[in-house]
Amino acid sequence: MVAVILPRRIVEGLGRRGVDPGSYIVDLLVRSLSLDPMVGVEAHLELALGCLEEGRRLADSDPVQASGKLYKAGEEVVRALASYNLDDVLGRVAERGRWAVTELSKAVLRISDKLGEWFRYSWSSAWAPYLWGFYEARFDSEVDGRYVSEIEGMVLEARRVTGGIS
Repeated sequence: MVAVILPRRIVEGLGRRGVDPGSYIVDLLVRSLSLDPMVGVEAHLELALGCLEEGRRLADSDPVQASGKLYKAGEEVVRALASYNLDDVLGRVAERGRWAVTELSKAVLRISDKLGEWFRYSWSSAWAPYLWGFYEARFDSEVDGRYVSEIEGMVLEARRVTGGIS
């Protein structure tokens, strides 16, 4: 992974709109440069893996940030799989100009139709840390740690299905 430094005002502006800078830039570059869609799939998988590792690393020292990273890992898996084979969802994302909970939820349901209900349950294992661990700060390292394997399973399956990063 290569780090890119963005001006603070850009990051803050994206944040006010509920837009994650990393994911947004990946999608923007793939679309505007007409890159092979697999570049976007692999980029989202790389972001997912990085967030999973960071969430795992932060679990003991900062459960709130760990919860946010674990959710982000799950979200990036959904984006990767949607980029891989859910053009209708991507069309709605393009119309809106960003991902929203509606598109994420629909993508999770469609992915679950293809991969099995376990994926929807695993998405809940990403959503719970986001809601209760990140926003409500109610989780500790033990609780966060229990969600890691479910989210890791999402990442591994997405890599298998797409033939993405190794």
